Amino acid sequence: MNPEPLLAGVLPPTVAVARHGSVAVLTLDRPDKRNALGDDMVLGIERFFAELPDDIGAVVITASGDHFCAGLDLAEMTDRDTLSGLRHSRMWHRAFEAIEFGPVPVVAALKGAVIGGGLELASATHVRVAERSTFYALPEGQRGIFVGGGGSVRLPRLIGVARMADLMLTGRRYDAEEGLSAGLSQYVVEDGTGLQVALELAGRIAGNAPQTNFAVIQALPRIAEAGPREGYLMESMMAAIAQGTDDAKRRMQEFLDGRAAKVTDR
Repeated sequence: MNPEPLLAGVLPPTVAVARHGSVAVLTLDRPDKRNALGDDMVLGIERFFAELPDDIGAVVITASGDHFCAGLDLAEMTDRDTLSGLRHSRMWHRAFEAIEFGPVPVVAALKGAVIGGGLELASATHVRVAERSTFYALPEGQRGIFVGGGGSVRLPRLIGVARMADLMLTGRRYDAEEGLSAGLSQYVVEDGTGLQVALELAGRIAGNAPQTNFAVIQALPRIAEAGPREGYLMESMMAAIAQGTDDAKRRMQEFLDGRAAKVTDR
């Protein structure tokens, strides 16, 4: 299926967007800088999710060139004072929250460098597919800075505080398999296939019941962070809301009538 243009003329040239049916694809398009994130790109990502069409059921974030993202653009930081640095970090928080708690699930297609701010961006997505060329690092310690795009909140949930501290303190680098074992991705695939696998997964996700996708990206993280008593209550409320929809009733009846696929071992 050939991609169709999406939001043409609305976003900066460093962010390209297209649609494949019910899946939107956002491409970081600054390959000469290994897709380092400038302010225009981050604000473009935020605007993309704010203006996503209602008929899009999932998003894939990918990148041009050999690398997903080598972090933030350090050239934009050198003259920034403390207050502007605080505001800059909060802008990244706002933009990446639009991914994590946005309207639809997001799949990242990773390759090459996934470093610093690029890893923070990836950690805001819901499913991460890494090509074998992928490598992860948090070089902030060697740059004299600290993560500012939500990494200190999201990454410990994925890999734990001790692993994140090791990455930042020692400059250690994880390859694709190490990242999979640590929890930075859910899939490792052959080089050159990451986008296609991500599109296939996103297409499958877009075919889910929208109320279930909403529950998974909006309710599940909050339930996991809550105490058990509050978590059980939120789960019960979300389960009741989901199963009470006409869509859920139709899907359950199709299963009972033998018109829906059954889960098998393959």
